[in-house]
Amino acid sequence: MSLAREQQREAYRRMQRIRHFEEQGMRLYAAGEIAGSYHSSIGQEAAIVGACLALRDDDYITGTHRSHGHPIGKGAKLDALMAELMGKSTGICKGRGGSMHLADSSVGILSESAIVGGGIPLAAGAALSAKARGTDQVGLTFFGDGASNQGTFHETLNMAAVWKLPAIFFCENNRYAVTTSVAVSHGQPDIAKRAQGYGVPGLIVDGQDVTAVYEATRAAVERARHREGPTLIEAKTYRFDEHQVGLSIIGAPYRTDAELQEYVQQRDPLALFKAVLLDGGFSEAELQAIEQEASSAVASAIDFARKSPLPAPGDVYEYMYANPIRYPPKARGVRG
Repeated sequence: MSLAREQQREAYRRMQRIRHFEEQGMRLYAAGEIAGSYHSSIGQEAAIVGACLALRDDDYITGTHRSHGHPIGKGAKLDALMAELMGKSTGICKGRGGSMHLADSSVGILSESAIVGGGIPLAAGAALSAKARGTDQVGLTFFGDGASNQGTFHETLNMAAVWKLPAIFFCENNRYAVTTSVAVSHGQPDIAKRAQGYGVPGLIVDGQDVTAVYEATRAAVERARHREGPTLIEAKTYRFDEHQVGLSIIGAPYRTDAELQEYVQQRDPLALFKAVLLDGGFSEAELQAIEQEASSAVASAIDFARKSPLPAPGDVYEYMYANPIRYPPKARGVRG
């Protein structure tokens, strides 16, 4: 099932929002307005949006350390996302999660994790919950090529296969785990083939083609909703920026300028999809309006975040425990 016209419009809108959000986010990080670290998803917008458009709001996703794009792809509000990156109290996690731990239950985003592969078992847990409750919800986990070498990937995929969980394992293979190439870290560079060992479907899709990603994910979602078990999808994609903004690579470069420019100039997912839309009947003016809307929405989010207060120091214990709670709690057998 291909993208309908309105879905195409929405796909381009979300991809543009991710691109503008990341570009401005990197600028704010360099200026010191965002603390911690910053992992840009520029170049991977088609993989993110194509997968998320195949889901409903009540379907679950988990993300990675490179996950600013995933909430936007799932439909989260930009204001709260930008405020979270700036550590403000109006942030999506009240300023307590930051860049690598965004969550929004209103659109099914359970969590993101700085731990490589940390979100994989959580999405499977959500899928198990859906099965136990008798709903047709699915759990989709985004992870990178590096995480596919983690035990959590193999253990969770095996469990999901045995229990036929409504889960989708979505690998954004951007070819590098920090600076280590898939070519030297994977005995079998096609990660999707690992599905064969667990008796589940595994497929490779062009991660720069939003329509191809949507169609592959849509089929996996329908399979999951019909309780036919999990699917492993490998989206071959590419990150345009360094693993982390400002990361200085010591010694010989791990990728060539020619390789990078090939993707930036010829395989940019936004440019590729724009060409498809123009060929399909969208006008340049229509697409420019979408691009301008994305730019304005991000600018408004930045303004909102800048005007928002930081969390009050006295509220440091809020959201750590269930409220109301007796504080300090009295230990059993201890007089006080």
